[in-house]
Amino acid sequence: MLAAGFAGKPANTEGELVVLAGPQEDWAQAMVAAFQRKYGIKTTYVRMSSGEALARLRAEAGNPSFDVWWGGPNEGQMAAYAEGLIEPYAPPRAAEIPAELKDKNGVWTGIYVGALGFCSNKELLDQIGIPAPTSWDDLLSPKLKNGIAVADPRTSGTAYTFLYTQVVLRGEDAAFDYLKKVNDNIFQYTKSGSAPGRMAAAGEVPVAIIFSHDCVKFREETGVDLVVSFPKEGTGYEIGAEALIKGAKHPNAAKLWMDWALSPEAQAIAATVKSYQVPSNPKTVVPKEAISLDQVKLLPYDHEESGKLRARLSERFGEEVREGAAAPGK
Repeated sequence: MLAAGFAGKPANTEGELVVLAGPQEDWAQAMVAAFQRKYGIKTTYVRMSSGEALARLRAEAGNPSFDVWWGGPNEGQMAAYAEGLIEPYAPPRAAEIPAELKDKNGVWTGIYVGALGFCSNKELLDQIGIPAPTSWDDLLSPKLKNGIAVADPRTSGTAYTFLYTQVVLRGEDAAFDYLKKVNDNIFQYTKSGSAPGRMAAAGEVPVAIIFSHDCVKFREETGVDLVVSFPKEGTGYEIGAEALIKGAKHPNAAKLWMDWALSPEAQAIAATVKSYQVPSNPKTVVPKEAISLDQVKLLPYDHEESGKLRARLSERFGEEVREGAAAPGK
């Protein structure tokens, strides 16, 4: 007799699955446990930022360790597809996902949405005498010298969203002029996109540039007075997505995961581990803690164009911005 909640492994589905996970570790753990419990498929995962994930898939082209890439900004999956590392696949439940949150050719399907913003430690801001930033130009304040943390766009999809947002706002050359000025105030560029939020919570920096839902998560987990704010000029946003890895050793299990991950049942798992992204399936209950995107000025952010430009813009960032970095940790 099957245990409660155990649906059994569908026919033709392999008994193993390896997930390349982009979201927070605890969310990935909860998803893997729920999927394994439901279908009896041995499921493991490795958590990587999107830049790391793309580098790993390149290195393993033709013989990937992973079956499905779940989570992280969709620019990563689009860049991987452009390099022949992703196989288009639209799960049956993709029909339930709004058109703007999925690729029309099935390259990727959105699982959540989140807006980029500022995550500030209120106590540290009070000490230096400034309010939480409400403009991108607020990051240039001399009072924030060595006071900002953000990830590196070469490894992080979060940070690439920050970079591309500036390109949308200013044009490419002006965006890089701005990023060089912000660089003067950067304390550290991290590998992971959410790590700057943990630094703000730990009192290491007054301001972090991260996705807003991560700031809410860290505030709840730590009890630290972290302030979420957004730039008045407008901000970019991520469509966290999933995609089938080309050459996957367990493609049928991967396809089952992809369909299940779009279900309200699976998407509701996020809130149980304080991950408050806005779910992509309209049938999923949106957690009350989620940042309403209606309250944020979102830029006309072309995710397809962003994905095409990722490699070149990230390389330019490394050459022109990081090359001149002087502060510790840069």
